[in-house]
Amino acid sequence: MTHPTDRPWSHEIPGGRWDTIVIGSGMGGMTTAAMLAKLGQRVLVLEQHVIPGGFTQTFKRPGYHWDVGVHIVGEMTGRSFAGRLLNDLTDGRLEWESVGPVYDEFDFPDGFTIQFPGSPEAFRDTLLDYFPHERQGIDEYLSLVRRASRASGRNLQARALPWYLAPGGRRKAAEAAHPHISATTQSVLESLIDDPRLRSVLAAQWGYYGVPPSRSSFAMHALMVQHFLHGAFYPVGSAASIAPALLQTVADSGGWTAVRRTVEDIVVRRRRVAGVRLADGTEIEANRVVSAAGAIPTAAMLGESAPDSWADSYREPGPAHLSLYLGFSGVDIAARGAQAYCQWYYDSWDTEAIEWDVHPDRAPGTAPVVFCSFPSIKDPVHDPGPDLHHTGEAITFVPWEPFSKWKDARWKRRGAEYEEFKSELTEALLGQYRGLYPELAPHVEHAEMSTPVSTHHFTSAPAGSIYGLATEPDRFEDETLLPGTSISGLYLSGADISTPGVAGALMGGVLAAVAAAPVAGGRYVRVVMKR
Repeated sequence: MTHPTDRPWSHEIPGGRWDTIVIGSGMGGMTTAAMLAKLGQRVLVLEQHVIPGGFTQTFKRPGYHWDVGVHIVGEMTGRSFAGRLLNDLTDGRLEWESVGPVYDEFDFPDGFTIQFPGSPEAFRDTLLDYFPHERQGIDEYLSLVRRASRASGRNLQARALPWYLAPGGRRKAAEAAHPHISATTQSVLESLIDDPRLRSVLAAQWGYYGVPPSRSSFAMHALMVQHFLHGAFYPVGSAASIAPALLQTVADSGGWTAVRRTVEDIVVRRRRVAGVRLADGTEIEANRVVSAAGAIPTAAMLGESAPDSWADSYREPGPAHLSLYLGFSGVDIAARGAQAYCQWYYDSWDTEAIEWDVHPDRAPGTAPVVFCSFPSIKDPVHDPGPDLHHTGEAITFVPWEPFSKWKDARWKRRGAEYEEFKSELTEALLGQYRGLYPELAPHVEHAEMSTPVSTHHFTSAPAGSIYGLATEPDRFEDETLLPGTSISGLYLSGADISTPGVAGALMGGVLAAVAAAPVAGGRYVRVVMKR
């Protein structure tokens, strides 16, 4: 069988025996597959969509292309493990560009605007400039973030190893992380910070993990803050560069990625995984199976073979979202208010008001928070052409329930009611966007919205959740959310066993690879860490 040379995937499945099958080609699945390939395994990646990448994929319209889920990513330099790992897994094919000295800006009512710089010292100085009366609270907060992120990161790493390789190590790591995992972000901020506005500022990045301060685990919050302390980066060539770079490594080791291949069942015989069964009835055997499809879809693929312990485990999906994709023409958007860093707009100081209250039966009001990004000016190789084409995105969170009745409807065949609802939301969010960027408003040539139904359709994400399971305390102490399962040869990968986002899914992919190949995988990780 011959493969096209321009991309390491196709619809065809090569013959022969597979060491490992990876279900899902999101960041976690691709990382696991590439790492196992580096360890000498022949890996088959199965993806239901027409292109691989999960939330790292892109899509095009005439003259434009947009990222689906990549906006900024931290720790992508040679000084960090994640940056060194991706460089090694892609053999240097994937490059990253800094978004500059600032990575986030937050706009609150009354004209209050604050920027988060990409250095620990500058971040502290910025907080002190705005809130000099909270010096003690700020220093205690930053100190706790360092301790909590360190303990929580070690706990996630320890959960990848089987008990026989780390007797007592997993228990000690869990005990050290427990105070941070069990505390909510809100409870920690209230214990350290008196000024409610500062508490809102520090909690304002909840959108990177999708759960408000009253419900989110402080461990998750600390890991996110630490992730961006040294700045943020964007993939050169856009997120479209990620999948080819990682999946080429899989192909170079004799593996392959097959798209438009939906896994219906994970085949289990005598409590050991035997392979998978596709929707067309095809069975593919393998020594092991790694599911990067998420905990809830994995349980569905196992059916009656799912462990009894999974029945009472944590399975609460994270939030759903709307994304408005914008195309600008005939203008240098950087001269009209667009920035390489991300911009967050809050209509109140209440960081608990996270969802836009929308419903098909009533006109939409104003979204309480809008996240804005401009992919084209982040990418150093973007060519706007003679027509000066640029792209922007506006994202907000919504409840799943108003969209749930269309979850099984065919793409582009969801009916007049859905299209009318979607049109109303598009106009409302676009109107809000025009108010935020009045100088860009006349240059919007294309506006297109994706809903939670689209997220569910293309990724099988439960309840249209872009972040997988909600990042509440119970999630991080659930013993069923480990890379190794009680079914021999079955492993979990991706964000659900780690944390949300590109880097979280990446680490989930590493954890799965180490669990599947503890000795070789552990040795590989140690070598990368020492570089």
